[in-house]
Amino acid sequence: MEYPDKILAIVLAGGEGSRLYPLTAHRSKPAVPFGGKYRLVDFVISNLINSGVGSIYVVVQYKSQSLIEHLHKTWEPSRVATGEFVMEVPPQRQLGDDWFQGTANAVYQNLSLIDRHQPKLVAVFGADHVYRMDVRQMMEFHCANKADVTVAARSVPLAEAVSFGVLETDDAGRISAFREKPAKPKPMPGDSERAYVSMGNYLFDVEKLRGIVEAAHQRGETDFGSEILPRLMRTHRLFAYDFAANQVPGIKPYEETAYWRDVGTLQSYWQAHQDLLGERPCFDLFNPQWPIRSSRYDGPGVKITSRYVEDSLVCSAGWLNKALICRSIVGREVVLEEGAQLDECIILDYVKIGKGSRLRRVIVDKQNIIEAGTVLGFDREKDARQYFVDASGITVVPRGNRMISLAY
Repeated sequence: MEYPDKILAIVLAGGEGSRLYPLTAHRSKPAVPFGGKYRLVDFVISNLINSGVGSIYVVVQYKSQSLIEHLHKTWEPSRVATGEFVMEVPPQRQLGDDWFQGTANAVYQNLSLIDRHQPKLVAVFGADHVYRMDVRQMMEFHCANKADVTVAARSVPLAEAVSFGVLETDDAGRISAFREKPAKPKPMPGDSERAYVSMGNYLFDVEKLRGIVEAAHQRGETDFGSEILPRLMRTHRLFAYDFAANQVPGIKPYEETAYWRDVGTLQSYWQAHQDLLGERPCFDLFNPQWPIRSSRYDGPGVKITSRYVEDSLVCSAGWLNKALICRSIVGREVVLEEGAQLDECIILDYVKIGKGSRLRRVIVDKQNIIEAGTVLGFDREKDARQYFVDASGITVVPRGNRMISLAY
């Protein structure tokens, strides 16, 4: 099946991410670090580029400086003349004083960018999910069904579907109903225990897209999922693309089929990191056939004199000095002094954990110094007097402003 070779991607990366606070106190959700060396936005951009989609606008909004700096460091300089680029797009307010009000409004305010490139298809994807996806297969499905709009969908247990936009389809995948967070989700065809839910990734025929967002603007509608898609079913051909059918090269037999996570809360963020660990992780970050790219780093390898490291990921240029580390993610330029212990922790870049400290289920944001003998994650009430503790009991040390010394 052939698909159009002129495809433009608009990545919606303006998410505030309030439920990830305090990790989003100084950055937007797509800029939140993940897996030691990545940012959340790296997953969608890598998927698009690996799929041959090289014209990518990244729409930014809230607390965007960290994200913009990351895009500049990570992705090659723009080559708009050749049609290959990754370029941030801040709110330009060319149509008034409003910031982007929703997914559809963000596209509406940037119709001039679409006109400039004259693509055949426009991919409108979110920027804060962890997954691998060959977008070409979704495009083939879109073209084969002569769809006006295709929505990437995945199946979840009915009990979980109440938290998502639920798609009701026929056997061919054509959408007959779209219900936002229904109390009683309708099961998907052929499986009475599961429902289709939207992943927030859309493909549009460009000829249809302009009319859709212009009409939505006139009606005061700003969001594709909650407002526009339910109405379009009466006038357009809408199809659901089954994410479970997507085949990405290099996926290992032990990985979870169709792995996708919305790390929208501290608990889900922590759990997704746990999914990376162990001999047979649910989601293996090492896949040379479908790499997730991120910022280049020229530091040396990590120096390890630890007595014990189990089921953990450790990034470059740190020093693990007679520390004990279990099921933890340790970022770049992290120093663990003698006797420090980490258990199910996430330590971001440029952090020093002092001698004899013990941390359990703790997230430490970048540029922090944890003083010697500190104990976190064992007494929730005590931790909450100084740091943020979420409902699941995870303690978060907010971003600091202290640069550590790596002098060995």
